[in-house]
Amino acid sequence: MIALAPLSLGDALAEVSADIDARFDTLLSVPDDPRRDLYAAMRHAAIGGGKRLRPLLTYATSRLFGVDRDCAGRAGLAIECIHVYSLIHDDLPSMDDDDMRRGKPTVHKLYDEATAILAGDSLHALAFEVLADPETHADPFVRSELVLDLARAAGPAGMAGGQMMDIEAEKSSFDLPTITRLQAMKTGALIACSVEAGAILGRLPAEGRAHLRGYARDIGLAFQIADDILDVEGDEAAVGKKLGKDGDAGKETFLSLLGLPRAREQARMLVDQAIAHLGSYGAEADLLRDIARFILERDR
Repeated sequence: MIALAPLSLGDALAEVSADIDARFDTLLSVPDDPRRDLYAAMRHAAIGGGKRLRPLLTYATSRLFGVDRDCAGRAGLAIECIHVYSLIHDDLPSMDDDDMRRGKPTVHKLYDEATAILAGDSLHALAFEVLADPETHADPFVRSELVLDLARAAGPAGMAGGQMMDIEAEKSSFDLPTITRLQAMKTGALIACSVEAGAILGRLPAEGRAHLRGYARDIGLAFQIADDILDVEGDEAAVGKKLGKDGDAGKETFLSLLGLPRAREQARMLVDQAIAHLGSYGAEADLLRDIARFILERDR
């Protein structure tokens, strides 16, 4: 469907974003029955806006191994389903209580809380439906490994567990190792899954993925440090949501624990480490290298 090379990072982001939007448009066709608001709510959250970083990582890693582009697209779509579901639920009054996301009203504001909860639940289920479908990959062992890895990344040992720790952070004072673990779960697990998915599709054995896991771990932490900096220095119009909420809630962050100069230095070091993990690859990994650098340069 799309070819990333030899596109620049900007072109790749644009093409992957358009591809994922098209896939969501097909997946979330609004039925003419009482479920129409549910599908409309999912479309509102899923289509348009967002960096599409996670599916881009899946595309870029898949390219290293000559994976069929449609297979990579379906895996990226499933991971993005999980990401969008998490945003819908994070925005609920019982969680972060946000009114805006990606420059648009949050789902519970545009519809209602019940519809938002069901929209998130539905996207969560659709992610695994997409991965388990033979269209994603002909080999059932590849599909089952994709499902297992995404389930681990989304569950209590990954994103959901990290979110629980984040809620507890409003009542506790966390040190740097605890914040690092929190963010490695809440943000980093799904980023790592995005890279891992490309390797799984490429049939790279688990024991041969250490360098890609190192890359994913480092960009995941750099991404969160950059987010903490944006939360303090960013432009709300560009970011598309309210900023400064972590500080208002009294949460410890990389920025509050390290200070701005050291946090910037740590993020740069992590990006350099991530790129070093790709040393065994040539130009075919340039997109992954550019993504690592982009994490520090983004404004949203």
